[in-house]
Amino acid sequence: MSMKFIKRIPTAEEIREQIPLANHIKDIKKKRDNEITSILENKDKRFLLIIGPCSADNEDSVCEYIGKLAAVQEKVKDKIVIIPRIYTNKPRTTGEGYKGMVHQPDPSKEPNLCQGIKAMRRMHIRALSEYHMPAADEMLYPENYTYLLDILGYIAVGARSVENQQHRLTVSGVDTPVGMKNPTSGDLSVMLNSIKAAQNSHNFIYNGWEIETTGNQLTHAIVRGAVDSNGRNIPNYHYEDLIYIAAEYEKQELYNPTIIVDTNHANSMKRYYEQPRIAREVLMSRKYDTLLKKMIKGLMIESYLAEGKQEIGENIYGKSITDACLGWESTEKLIDYIAENV
Repeated sequence: MSMKFIKRIPTAEEIREQIPLANHIKDIKKKRDNEITSILENKDKRFLLIIGPCSADNEDSVCEYIGKLAAVQEKVKDKIVIIPRIYTNKPRTTGEGYKGMVHQPDPSKEPNLCQGIKAMRRMHIRALSEYHMPAADEMLYPENYTYLLDILGYIAVGARSVENQQHRLTVSGVDTPVGMKNPTSGDLSVMLNSIKAAQNSHNFIYNGWEIETTGNQLTHAIVRGAVDSNGRNIPNYHYEDLIYIAAEYEKQELYNPTIIVDTNHANSMKRYYEQPRIAREVLMSRKYDTLLKKMIKGLMIESYLAEGKQEIGENIYGKSITDACLGWESTEKLIDYIAENV
């Protein structure tokens, strides 16, 4: 065979027993989960802000960043519910580069997936236990969700995964809110079909079991821009884009229609410093149109302690080693602006 079997990966049950979540933290998480659900179901008029590093490469710097978010959350709690990004799985277009903490708990060392799974869970638990904000992570590998199912407050399915059948069916059995990004091609029908599939019930094979799901009515859209056949970025956050997306969404008659706008990636043309401007434009569009006011319920922003990005090995504390991010000073100003304008 062309596959080398290195070692058996511990099951999710084994990992959750080894690294448990304290009961009092479960109660705190449940309260926060209810708040997020109420926003998606239009029972709470607050705005969601899914914000944090492109990739969570270092536990200490990620938790320090989330500590800063927690302090700001207290100031804006009447207007915004913050969901910190702790992205431990990273898609790579060519398969090269840093694939996230689950692959390499130490980016400077060789991959170790057994240790990576444990490091991933420990970091999520530490952040939740210290700052009481359930985090978002990306469902790059549908099986990995089970290692964090008792911890996550939000899940994103990325542009390269949204058309995958296993992702769609897995989301249909998840209790957590899930945002489906539009694919890199920008085809909105792919995103909307993915939402519809995830909101329905299914029977399929998962982790060696035949299972049946009930459907996830909290599945919704994340718009992140597109890339054309020549590799050029095409934003889809402008007013005309959002009106069209909202109208197409309404035609589908899906549960809890929700749009989250990703201010980075193709929407910013990979210019991280454009994120505040994009956020301001989206908030203006939302104020201008009643349908957008109803459907745009949040923003996704990439931000870290230090602005920009670095190469692995530079060892600049709190600076992204994947996509470039806003620094903390700009982030705090942006959150204040959002709170004043939602």
